[in-house]
Formats: sequence, structure tokens, C-alpha cells
Amino acid sequence: MKSDELADHLFTAVLGTFDVLAVHIGSTFGLYDLLAAQPRTSAEAAAAAGMAERYCREWLEQQTVAGLVEVDDPALPAHERRYTLPAEHVPVLCDRDSLSYFTPFARIVAAAAVQLPALLAAYRTGGGVGWHEYGEVMRTGQADANRPLFLHVLGTDWLPALPEAHGALTSGGRVADIGCGDGWSSIGIALAYPTAEVDGFDLDPASIEAARANAAAHGIGDRVRFHHTDVAELATPDRYDLVTAFECVHDMPDPVGVLRAARTLAKPDGTVLVMDERVPETFSGPGDSVEQLMYGMSLLICLPDGLSHPGSVGTGTVMRPDTLRRYAREAGFARVDVLDIEHDLFRLYRLIPSEG
Repeated sequence: MKSDELADHLFTAVLGTFDVLAVHIGSTFGLYDLLAAQPRTSAEAAAAAGMAERYCREWLEQQTVAGLVEVDDPALPAHERRYTLPAEHVPVLCDRDSLSYFTPFARIVAAAAVQLPALLAAYRTGGGVGWHEYGEVMRTGQADANRPLFLHVLGTDWLPALPEAHGALTSGGRVADIGCGDGWSSIGIALAYPTAEVDGFDLDPASIEAARANAAAHGIGDRVRFHHTDVAELATPDRYDLVTAFECVHDMPDPVGVLRAARTLAKPDGTVLVMDERVPETFSGPGDSVEQLMYGMSLLICLPDGLSHPGSVGTGTVMRPDTLRRYAREAGFARVDVLDIEHDLFRLYRLIPSEG
């Protein structure tokens, strides 16, 4: 890349960073919902959002200049202009059920930026920044980013592609959801299979608390239970028809130990399903936008989180298929099959315990 091209590239990245942080501000104050409901002046929007008018006015003008928000007449005096959110932008900025919903990613970036001093210290010492240190903004951002996928795709498109698991869950089978976070994967499975029972496991107490509240809000708290525990340390594990690990293996300090536990949790005819990042098979220098995204997530979030645990293998977000295959082999699985399921960001694997 020539010097002027690089400068243009980085300048565009700066503009994008400002946009993303501004989206986080607007989402935090509920401004997008307010502007989607009706046009508002800066004073009206500020009053409804609980925001200082001068800051709200600057935010509205920035959003208009960036093309996210529309203004009725830019020639009017500043206090008379009315702003609105175009209908086509609502799925991206307001609709939590939309597969296009973007604001959680802005939350993730904002939460990572707050930790830059701690990240710089970790880079010097080789230490880490634990998941809990990123706080609620990061936790809910991660959870809400995958929420539409888990609620609307996982149980209707992905699991039916696994005939044994689909049949078992349709008949009231049991699921162990490892690294369940705020519970949306567990809840999505339970909603898709009304007689199935799901146990979610996670090491983060705030996530477990949120998961229990989310399950109760969906009226399935009797079938979906969440446990603050390490599955690798379960003394007498139950057996399950389906064992899942969605976008979490790369974060684990001991992925082999957890996958070994997953193999133990699965019934002899059960299914072990892992979802992780769709990165290329090998490192080859300049990469596509997905690989760039995953390296960014790794630099600021996943690798520091992984390395915050003593003895961590330090996988990082960019867990290539061969790395998972090696972990699975060391955990006692015979092979790993990549499922024929297309998604821009994720790859799904079925871990086979034996060749028989």
C-alpha cells in the first residue's frame, strides 16, 4: 500500500471510529428510538433523552453529516431544525431482533477503548485484562450482538441441519450450553424446541444472573437453568443429547480441558457442536474484512481476557480450524467436521468422539 493510500485508509478508519463511538452515545441515551418514533428538535430530543441540549444538538448535527440521521430543513436556525431516523436505518440502530442490528458492536468497541490503559500495561507485562474488568457495557454488547442470531437462526436453520440432535431435541432431549453468557443461545434452543431442557454453564456471575432473568422474561425458566460453574470441574456430570460451545472456545485458558468435559457430557450418541470465528485456514498476510475484524477483537478483548488466567494457552479470537482440530484431538475426539452452514462471521464444527 502506497503512503498516500495508507493515509487515506487510516483517515477513513478515524472517521469510522468517531461514527461508532457516536452510535454508542446515541444508543445509550435512546436517541435512535426517539428519532424513529417522530421528528424532534434538539431541545425535544434532549429533554426526552435526559441529555444536555448543547451536546444533543452537536450529536444530531454529527449524525446528519455522517448520513445516519436526516434533518427536515438544514437552512433553519439550529433550534428549529427537526431530525428523524430514516425507516431503513431502524433495523440497524434500533431493532434488537434484527439480524442487521449494529449498536451492540459499537458498545463493544466503546468498552474496549475504556480499557486502553490496562491493555497497554498487559502488553508490557504479558498479563491480561479479565472479562469482568470490561464491565456491563462489554457483556451486554457481546450478548446483544449474537442475540438475533441465536433467537432466529440457531433453532430454525442450524440445528435442523444436525438430524440426530434435531430429532432428540424435538422429542424432549437435553442440552448443555457451555459458555452461555447472557443465555441467548440456551433460550433460542429452548424456544425452538418446546419440550427440550437446557443447562447453561458460564464462569461469569453477572452473565449467569442476566441469563436467568432473560429466561424468566421469556417464560421458560422451568426448562432453562443456568449454572455458575466450570464444566471441566463437574464431579458427576449429567449426560446430554447436545453439547454446545458458541463463540467461546477461543477465549478459554484451557480449551482442551473444556472440550474433554464436553465429550464426557455428551451421551454416546450425542452431538458436540462448536461455533467459532470464520477465519481463513492459514495466515497469509493481508486479509479480508472478517479476518481484520477478528484480529481487532483479539488485540483489544479476547487475547487479553484469555491471558488474564494463569497457565492460559492464549488462543485469541483468530482460532483457525487446525487449532480447533488439535484441541479436539488432544481432548479425545476422533475428528472435527466443518458443517455445511454459511455465515459471514461464524463457522460451525461437529466434534466426533470416535470413528465408529
